[in-house]
Amino acid sequence: MAASRNRTPPERRLEEAVAAVLAAARVAPGQAVCVALSGGVDSTVLLHILAGLRASGGYSLAAAHVHHGLSRNADAWLEACRASCDALGVTFHAFRERVDRDDPAGIEAAARAVRHAALARVPCDWLAFGHHQDDQAETLMFRLLRGAGVRGAAAMAAVEPGRLRPLLGVRRADIVTYARVRGLAWVEDESNADLRYARNLLRHRVMPLLAEHFPGAVPALARASGQFREAEGLLEDLAGIDERACGGKRLDRAALLRLSDERVRNLLRWQLRALGLQAPARTRLVEVVRQLREIVEDAHRLPLGAAACCVYRGSVWLEAESGGPEPSPVAWRGERELSWGAGKVVFADAVGAGLSRAALERAREVVLSPRWSGLALREGEGRPRRSFKNLCQEAGIPAWLRERLPVLRVDGEAAWIGEIGVAAEFRCAPGEPGLVPVWER
Repeated sequence: MAASRNRTPPERRLEEAVAAVLAAARVAPGQAVCVALSGGVDSTVLLHILAGLRASGGYSLAAAHVHHGLSRNADAWLEACRASCDALGVTFHAFRERVDRDDPAGIEAAARAVRHAALARVPCDWLAFGHHQDDQAETLMFRLLRGAGVRGAAAMAAVEPGRLRPLLGVRRADIVTYARVRGLAWVEDESNADLRYARNLLRHRVMPLLAEHFPGAVPALARASGQFREAEGLLEDLAGIDERACGGKRLDRAALLRLSDERVRNLLRWQLRALGLQAPARTRLVEVVRQLREIVEDAHRLPLGAAACCVYRGSVWLEAESGGPEPSPVAWRGERELSWGAGKVVFADAVGAGLSRAALERAREVVLSPRWSGLALREGEGRPRRSFKNLCQEAGIPAWLRERLPVLRVDGEAAWIGEIGVAAEFRCAPGEPGLVPVWER
């Protein structure tokens, strides 16, 4: 069987590899696939193969090219991509974007961010990229040299939500062979030879030296990346188990600290990703876990980069740093939502719940406002008015969050306080139309 496979021409093996990834991703008839087309040999070959498979696959095919304007040849590359698509009967999307050459992250990172943002605007079910096995090995090396953990070392996957890398198991030499056998034309980006860029130095100096002394280096590194990806999946499963055992997203501190430091850090990293945030450096996580174990006072907000680890009344949770403007008073005139700092307050229709719509309509002035001196609220009929401080203490709202709480002030009276509730005087009666405010942080 192996001998038979080795006699298969390289160009046929590429087509089989691409078809296998499409099948693994369950690309269905009627779905739209778009190739991220740079014009280089990798994406050009991928476009050609996908064009050949679309009749049997039943999917529609397009290609998108991002013109960064960084090279004097950028216009020619765009037209070359357009010509390739025209020859194959493929819909072509061209994006002309500007890249900040002085971006603090570097011009490579800036161009990549601009490219991904442009590609995200393409209407399709799948974006297909021309990354191959040599790219995977280089990515692993590059990330390890930057101190990546298991997640970073996992590098790229052939199938991710909305993304395909059908050539990820293929060597670049086989891709070039395919292009030559098929008589394909492609462009060469002169910046790929510039050794000032770290990736180019790896590609042109380090990887050839490795291959000379370790002929199987590239496939071995690619396999290692796959094993790191499996390990990352197991760590995510463990984090989910630990979160449930500690009470959910708001973690019970005592249960959390019964875990090892390694498991606590793993859980915090996982929760940060769930918030759409990047985990900080390991040293920062180590310090936060140390403080979690040593602090005695039960009211702390420990910085974690783009988030904070909050400790209050035996609970531990993460919340994103606001990053938005300071909340300021804003009049409410029946809008469905109002901005509040980095978040918003949403008003949902209800019956017999929330604020009385009739009371709001009778009011002369309704304002969403921060707390004010002397703020108090009565939570139920026959109950005394209680101070803002007492209300927050009873609701378990830590001091650092109190200044950000939205208050709906109706003719000078507090009708609703975020995270606390509705004042008795403004509460909706059973069967009466109402509005339920929700603060989305």
